[in-house]
Amino acid sequence: MRKYLIVFEKTKTGYSVYVPDLPGCIATGDTKEKAEQNIYQAIKFHLEGLKEENLYIPESRTEAGMLYFEA
Repeated sequence: MRKYLIVFEKTKTGYSVYVPDLPGCIATGDTKEKAEQNIYQAIKFHLEGLKEENLYIPESRTEAGMLYFEA
């Protein structure tokens, strides 16, 4: 089992989400929940394609954190 960080970005029309450790693996959705469902499917499809082509499947190396600042 693998685990990958996903990054959400709010857009004018909903959400965009991408996987830093899987370049080119992106999805969108009208809601954050829909974007998450779509990226889950995109990751599955991406990994299946890499396996079929006998290509390297990247390990998860990206981490995230938050810093807070007074404005």
